[in-house]
Amino acid sequence: MKKLLILALALLFASCDNKTQNDNSHISETKPIQQNPEAEQSLLIYTGRKAKYAQPLFDLFTKETGIKITVKEGKTAQLANTILREGKNSPADLFFAQDSSNLGALSNAGVLEVLAIDTLKKVDARYAGPKGDWIGTSGRARVLVYNKNMVKAEELPKSITELTDPKWKGRLGWAPKNGSFQSHLTAMTKVLGKEKTAAWVKDLKANEVKDYPKNTPIVIAVAEGKVAAGLVNHYYLYKVRQDMKEALVAENHFFADGDAGMFINVSGIALLKSSKNQVAAQKFINWILSEEAQTFFKNSNFEYPLAAGVSAFAELKPLEQINPVEIDLGDLDKVDETIKILEENGAL
Repeated sequence: MKKLLILALALLFASCDNKTQNDNSHISETKPIQQNPEAEQSLLIYTGRKAKYAQPLFDLFTKETGIKITVKEGKTAQLANTILREGKNSPADLFFAQDSSNLGALSNAGVLEVLAIDTLKKVDARYAGPKGDWIGTSGRARVLVYNKNMVKAEELPKSITELTDPKWKGRLGWAPKNGSFQSHLTAMTKVLGKEKTAAWVKDLKANEVKDYPKNTPIVIAVAEGKVAAGLVNHYYLYKVRQDMKEALVAENHFFADGDAGMFINVSGIALLKSSKNQVAAQKFINWILSEEAQTFFKNSNFEYPLAAGVSAFAELKPLEQINPVEIDLGDLDKVDETIKILEENGAL
């Protein structure tokens, strides 16, 4: 009895440690993970990440563990809807999402399993679900890519709201139909409110912002001097530079810490409650947060590693030097409201 009392007190004191950015103390201890022996050496992963980025990771994991992976690839939102339709009968073990918003939607639906505390501690709590049922695997910062021959250093804005200034008239590019932009705009509504965000969209349109279908054409247009700057994910500059030496004239600009423009979104992964192979699924999640996998994200796509102490790409501003706007990354699934803002203000 005395030993049990000592153990209970030790656990109580451990739970009262000071909180850190990685704190997950609000998350209850997970229940024992169940395992189906017949499924022990296989996993079915629904992935919203493109095969050219995801498949090499899956192959490495299989080579190292012997656990085979079957993949169902598609758009992240479509796969999330499939999981919701399948419910308890979903055959998927894991959901590997391109963006956090759909992970948040599944979390709200209650179909995701809470991850082990040791797993959640591997990533800063800002880049994981508040319920502990999904975790970020890599990050992307929203930036203003600009042409150094067309924009002076003192002209660079500290806030994304400054882009409505007349001095930027006809000089900017954006991609209002792009999912990354729409996620960022949704985040802006959490910070600025819907009215101010809608006014920002309306004012940018009045400022003759130029439309592009996605990020890469914006970077190319900036490099070619067709526009002076544009809103993109940070890694597209480095991708374009691989094939276009003219892109060396372009550079990424980060908005000020805490500004609505200083937004970092993540790709992430979640374990489904319906999985019959949760032990192997948990093993994959821990592996994708390992140094080997995190280095892959860094080298293959210039993304921000989020775990294992892996530093960012050499030319990229270190993640620890960035204080992005603080929001629940899973609370970005109200895309219909964002699209309505874009439509009502002439952007779509």
